[in-house]
Amino acid sequence: MTDRQDSSKSTDRIDLNDKAACESWAKKLNVTHEQMREAVGAVGDSASDVELHLKGVRSTSNDERVEKALRSGDGSSSDKPR
Repeated sequence: MTDRQDSSKSTDRIDLNDKAACESWAKKLNVTHEQMREAVGAVGDSASDVELHLKGVRSTSNDERVEKALRSGDGSSSDKPR
């Protein structure tokens, strides 16, 4: 593996044992160290997987909104034309 591949691979991973790297990732992802540790525990140390997991934790997907509407009973939406 070349040096370029090596450094690219290491920047795609979050090493929780590297304090400086953890601080950098926490700042980049705008999360606390605890949130980052939870995310790494949930999805592994891939930076892109951690980022997607954290975004999912902070937002509600359309599927979740649809499921919530269906559970509420009427399944109707004010966005539907009548």
